[in-house]
Amino acid sequence: MKRELNHHYIGESYGGNQDWFRTFWMRIGGCGAETACESSLYFAREFGFTKLYPFDADDIKREEYVDFAHMMEDYLWPRFTGINKLSIYINGYVKYLRDNGEYRVDVDELSGDHTYEEAAEKVKEQIDAGLPIPFLTLRHKDAKYSDYVWHWYLVNGYDDTEDGFKVKAVTYSGYKWLDFEGLWNTGCKPTGGMIIYTVNEDEVL
Repeated sequence: MKRELNHHYIGESYGGNQDWFRTFWMRIGGCGAETACESSLYFAREFGFTKLYPFDADDIKREEYVDFAHMMEDYLWPRFTGINKLSIYINGYVKYLRDNGEYRVDVDELSGDHTYEEAAEKVKEQIDAGLPIPFLTLRHKDAKYSDYVWHWYLVNGYDDTEDGFKVKAVTYSGYKWLDFEGLWNTGCKPTGGMIIYTVNEDEVL
């Protein structure tokens, strides 16, 4: 079974790209902020939570997206060691949500210490609920995942077949289908993990 969430384009770019950012530190360490921007745009477009994107979410312009990323920098700024803990992302993004009057989105985590089976079930649960998943990979023993090391990116789909379970990993204006068992079982510590969104549309604003 294959499930993919809708995702925005910016011109011909599949989502944003941290190479566009205006400062050196955001270009090399702005992946956490960018993942929060991608999440916010998704909530604005798919759930109608329009306060989370300060521009037109139906006509996304690159310059406005970059402006937005530097607004998000106030909440998820690059550190010397990067945003290397799920809790840093949670604290920063929850503050952004609440500062913009959005209480219908809750943010939790599933650490990389959980088993592959637990993680795969959570991926299915989130995507089936129509929710994207910010991912953090820190170290990895397998060089084929080197593009995702010490990096935040978004997962917005899965493909569950008899040949294995794959996830759709979005970063740098594109996406790749990755073997999830290989991605999750890094063989290294610390492990990273995934951010779990919950939406309660009945929450009183």
